[in-house]
Amino acid sequence: MTEKDRRKAYQIYLYLAALFITSLVVSNLIFQKFFYWYPLGKDFTVFGARLFEISVGILPYPITFLITDLISEIYGKRKANQIVTAGIFASFFSMGIILLANQAPALPTSPIQDDTFSHVFALSPIAVLASMMAYLFAQYIDVTLYHFWKKVTKNKHLWIRNNFSTFTSQFIDTFTVVFLLCLFGVLPWHLFYGLLISGFAFKLFIAVLDTPFLYLFVYIFRKRFHLAQGEEIKLDN
Repeated sequence: MTEKDRRKAYQIYLYLAALFITSLVVSNLIFQKFFYWYPLGKDFTVFGARLFEISVGILPYPITFLITDLISEIYGKRKANQIVTAGIFASFFSMGIILLANQAPALPTSPIQDDTFSHVFALSPIAVLASMMAYLFAQYIDVTLYHFWKKVTKNKHLWIRNNFSTFTSQFIDTFTVVFLLCLFGVLPWHLFYGLLISGFAFKLFIAVLDTPFLYLFVYIFRKRFHLAQGEEIKLDN
C-alpha cells in the first residue's frame, strides 16, 4: 500500500470513528423517549408487555455494531477495540457536561428554563450506568466474536461473522441494560421480558438489514485499496 493510500485509509477510519461515537452519544441523549414499533399489531403482548414499545435511543445504536464489524473486517481487531474504548470516554464526558449544564441556573430570558432542561437532559445516573455497562459488554464481545468467526470460517462467509457476532452481542446488550434498570428500580420487573424481547427483536431486524450494506462497504474498501479476501489495512507502523 502506498503512503497516499495509507493516509486515505486513516482518514476514512477517523470518519467511521466519528460516526460511531456520534451514534453512541446520541443514543444516550435521546433514550428517554419511547415509541411504538408494531409489525405484529398494536395489541400483541408477550409476558404482559405490549410489543414493541422501545426507546428511540435504539435507532442509532445498531449503527455502532455495523461500524465495528466494518472496522474489524478492514482495519483489524485492535482498531475496532480502540473506537469502543473511545466511545466509553465520549459517553461519560458528554454525560458530565450535561450534569454540569444542569447545575447552571437559567436566566429569566432563557428560551429553555431549568425545569424543562432537567426534565429532558437530567438523566438518571442508574440509567446511564446501565447503558454504559451494556455497551461495554456488548461491543467488546461483538469485536471478539467477529474475529472468532472470521478465523473459524477462514475469512469466508462474511454474513456468518457479521450476524452471529451481532446477534450474540445485541442480546447481551439488551439483557444487561434491561436487567440493571429493573434491578435498580428504574423500571418495574413485570416489564422485563417484554422489553427484553422487544429490544432484541428490533435489533435482530436491523442486524439482518445491515448485512447487505456491510457487504457493499467491504467490497468498496477491498476494491479501493486492492485488498485480498481477509487482508486488513495496518495503520500502525
